[in-house]
Amino acid sequence: MNQESLAREQIVAVGESLYNRGLSPGSSGNISIRLSDGWLMTPTNTALGQLDSAGLSRLDSEGRLVDGDPPTKEALLHLMFYRHRRQAQAIVHLHATHAAAVSCLAGLDVEDCLPPLTAYHVLKVGRLPLIPYHPPGDESLAAAIGAHAETAHALLLANHGPLVCGPSLDAAVATIEELEETAKLYLLLRGSSPSPLSPPEVDRLLGSSRERKSVV
Repeated sequence: MNQESLAREQIVAVGESLYNRGLSPGSSGNISIRLSDGWLMTPTNTALGQLDSAGLSRLDSEGRLVDGDPPTKEALLHLMFYRHRRQAQAIVHLHATHAAAVSCLAGLDVEDCLPPLTAYHVLKVGRLPLIPYHPPGDESLAAAIGAHAETAHALLLANHGPLVCGPSLDAAVATIEELEETAKLYLLLRGSSPSPLSPPEVDRLLGSSRERKSVV
């Protein structure tokens, strides 16, 4: 199976899994995988649980449709990550309930809008900038994402939901799942006195993570 055929099957399988677990309600959310000469993306107005591998949108490196069904208007968001973050090989955007709920709260830290409640959040998500609200698919939203894409692989779009990239589709999915779980914990703990990891604990986790990557 060649790279593109494998990517098509991966997108369909992951889309079905996310949909069946309630992480992409209705026809919300989108997935893409970078190819050597462009990228594949889920088409517009299609539930992630009902994807057809042959109908996926095939885009060139500038985000222009090559073949398949028309892409979602949020293709611009993916293009910004691919353009500004060379290590991005796959992107997942969801309207997952808890992360979307957090994105609607006032008073969040725009530089890092979820606290480091668990080691897993630190290792998978890391810093999570909050992107101010822009209409879905708007070029101003794409520009805001482009401004953060080189320094963060996970973003929370205000009044919208999470957008993450990874070195593989599996990695991107693992990140967005951990983000959703941390958002759930954050909402459950509101009004109590949580004890997030301290800055030295976070630094130690990030340091050990970098060491492991340098050995691989």
